[in-house]
Amino acid sequence: MNTLADTQFVEREDTSVYETGEPVLYAAADGIATVTLNRPQFHNAQNSQMTYALDAAFQRAVDDDQVKVIVLRGAGKHFSAGHDIGTPGRDINKSFDRVSGWYDHVNKPGGEFLYVREQEVYLGMCRRWRDLPKPTIAMVQGACVAGGLMLAWVCDLIIASEDAFFSDPVVRMGIPGVEYFAHPFEMHPRIAKEFLFLGERMGATRACELGMVNRVVASSGLEQATYDIARRIAAMPRMGLALAKQAVNHAEELGGKRAAMDAAFGWHHFAHVHNELVSGDKLGGYDARGMAASQRGDNK
Repeated sequence: MNTLADTQFVEREDTSVYETGEPVLYAAADGIATVTLNRPQFHNAQNSQMTYALDAAFQRAVDDDQVKVIVLRGAGKHFSAGHDIGTPGRDINKSFDRVSGWYDHVNKPGGEFLYVREQEVYLGMCRRWRDLPKPTIAMVQGACVAGGLMLAWVCDLIIASEDAFFSDPVVRMGIPGVEYFAHPFEMHPRIAKEFLFLGERMGATRACELGMVNRVVASSGLEQATYDIARRIAAMPRMGLALAKQAVNHAEELGGKRAAMDAAFGWHHFAHVHNELVSGDKLGGYDARGMAASQRGDNK
């Protein structure tokens, strides 16, 4: 596995910068909780420390009766460049206090290592965040790539700036898509296939036209537009919001969302094991720098 000091799919400008501060920031005011991904030097690549801190921040917002709506945002130029596969803070082999019923993945053999870890930190956490009883809004600028998609897709609304782009290029790794496989529910299945087969960036305008994004605004007005919507939601009754969200999520489940995700998660981990057997690398020979290059078109 690589140790390059780059994010997953967006290269860092300054490879001398290391971790500073908390990986997730939390603030609450006027009925709105703000949860901020705070690894801007790595374009908010998600290591386990960030993921567990994010889970704690969401739970804090849910436990606060004054909070009616949650805004998820990323510090710096990008919302999130995906899962951490190459920064100095990559902590895939570290144990954390788990929040699900799964056992620790550390020191487990073969495919069990990633399967157990990703049941906890990716699929399991994302499903729980999607089902939070309070509305969530993703405020997206710059890159929203692979693991970044998962964070945006679990939110109820997505407000994007004109410079935002979305992609899931992991088919290049021989993997069918990210662990929280919501693609055919976020866009038409034919568009989902295009999105995956090509692995190219989708701009915010097209994402909005497809229904994946609620609104696209000028970069300079992203914060104002997002918090204006959050304030309007916060004026609604808490129970009404929770029930409306539960009703729509239930309709998605009746459409097969959970069952489809379970199957795709299994295929995802078959791909990891297949890659390791064939090449000795779970990621099919790609490292952070290679995936960043593929997003720029260097590998075309």
